[in-house]
Amino acid sequence: QVQLVESGGGLVQPGGSLRLSCAVSGSGFSIYTMGWYRQAPGKQRELVAAIGTGGSANYEDSVKGRFTISRDNAKKTVYLQMNSLKPEDTAVYYCNRPRGSSAVYPWGQGTQVTVSS
Repeated sequence: QVQLVESGGGLVQPGGSLRLSCAVSGSGFSIYTMGWYRQAPGKQRELVAAIGTGGSANYEDSVKGRFTISRDNAKKTVYLQMNSLKPEDTAVYYCNRPRGSSAVYPWGQGTQVTVSS
């Protein structure tokens, strides 16, 4: 059973930065695309960034140029570097393996990101 453990969230002022980490247990990490999702209060969870096995990345329009997804296959960890944060980035952030409009693994606890002055 794959487990996902997200960390690195916190309270940051607008314009600030955070780096999120997601540790993935279980086998097969290096051969799958992984993604970062977020869920704001009252909204559906959305995929904001994904990274393929070779490092190619895709981003949701609202985070392009501000967020960078990366992965360390040896450590089985996915990262999300978030710069120039805005209040609308406030959400609980999760990682998972995308599958169509849903995801493959059981969701972790997520990590709260709050952008506020």
